[in-house]
Amino acid sequence: MEASNRRPNIVLINCDDLGYGDLSCYGSIQHDTPAIDQMAAEGVRFTDFYTASPVCSPSRAAMLTGSYPLRIGFGGRRIDNAPVLFPGQAHGLHPDEITIARLLQDSGYATRLVGKWHCGDQPEFLPTRHGFDGWFGLPYSNDMGRQVFSEVEQSYSEIMTALGTPLPDDAPMLSERPPLPLMMDDEVISEQPDQAILTERYTNDAVQFLRDHRNQPFFLYLAHMYVHLPIYVQSQFLNKSRNGRYGAAVHCIDWSTGLIMRELIDLGLDGHTVVVFTSDNGALTREGGGSNGALRASKGTTWEGGQRVPCIIRWPDRIPGGQVLATVTNAMDLYPTLATWGGVDVPTDRTLDGRDLGPLLESGCPPDEQPFLYILGGNIEAVRLGRWKLHVRKWNSEQIRLYDLVADVGERYDLAGDCPDVVGQLLSIVEAARAELGDDATDIAGSAVRPVGQVMDPTTLTTYDENTPYFMAEYDLADRG
Repeated sequence: MEASNRRPNIVLINCDDLGYGDLSCYGSIQHDTPAIDQMAAEGVRFTDFYTASPVCSPSRAAMLTGSYPLRIGFGGRRIDNAPVLFPGQAHGLHPDEITIARLLQDSGYATRLVGKWHCGDQPEFLPTRHGFDGWFGLPYSNDMGRQVFSEVEQSYSEIMTALGTPLPDDAPMLSERPPLPLMMDDEVISEQPDQAILTERYTNDAVQFLRDHRNQPFFLYLAHMYVHLPIYVQSQFLNKSRNGRYGAAVHCIDWSTGLIMRELIDLGLDGHTVVVFTSDNGALTREGGGSNGALRASKGTTWEGGQRVPCIIRWPDRIPGGQVLATVTNAMDLYPTLATWGGVDVPTDRTLDGRDLGPLLESGCPPDEQPFLYILGGNIEAVRLGRWKLHVRKWNSEQIRLYDLVADVGERYDLAGDCPDVVGQLLSIVEAARAELGDDATDIAGSAVRPVGQVMDPTTLTTYDENTPYFMAEYDLADRG
């Protein structure tokens, strides 16, 4: 079938912990990202694009289902108070959830995930059960395996806490640090793979998928390992970095993006392929690490630095290039947008929280304004409507703070006392959302939520064997990059 006579191909590139200020097209002076910058110049760059959570598991699940994490059971007490899913946990994305991959697969698309999943590692929750024909990658974060830390002797719990990912209380099976599993479909093909070359392996696999399916519509979800800690990276990127390992990892992402874009051109598919580039949450900011630009705070918070991320969409055949859009949008919007472009109807038997961005991107018609909720764990912590953002929680207490994000993107000046009507309007939105989605802090169950997936007797994909010679690269915990 000629490319011009078929539905568009879709490539969704999702980075791990890449911050709002980490790309040169978003203002970075530490990192050069020419391939991504060119993609932005030829497509649409969003300035106010959000993930549905400031941590990875709920963020990814929400993007794939078009629904807030709390709506699909990801958060707080529903997954044993763990902020993200850990190896061997009983929970995951429910088999009844309909991902964007499932929608496209059922309509004839070839589908593949390359990279990180992190929506459950039990057999019932793996990508091949959620609409992907095949998968090559890691079931969870790259820090959830075994590590060697130079001149450091710490418990696994202490190491994970230092890396920003504390263990849940219900994970005793992790005391032996199970080796990191590299998966091909449903099988473990390697334990403790060399992470420094993994992005190159991902990119090669992605390119081969493009070549193998050039004559049919395809959906490729490339979920990078970078720039999640710990960072292992090849010297060819490290030698060119102005920001240590972190900058080298950003450079590697740009290299991978450029290779994929060139392959689409070589295959004659460039104009007819939608490419989306984004990140699962904000950067974990630290010296020698990531940047969220002028935004406040970082990953793991509901300040802007935790959830506002880069997003670029390019489709030469349909979307005018050179656009910079300040419309408030989010990763859940990708679900109905990609479904519509793929000629697929979204499910009508469940509530979705995303909006179709096609009219905005193709003809400049903005969608109706609607609130965006900031959710961390089991709590709704803030809401944005237009220029206004209301925070309703601070740590473990209620504290109302109001910010004008157009005038004060760094969230420095609390205007709650000056704008009581705005506060009242946004509080009513939060109260309605808590009633619908639930909220642990206020002990509300939620009237319109779907169950999280759960199995009995979960097990880890790998088990530590002291007699096995695992590949173990050294990582210095003091190296913040």
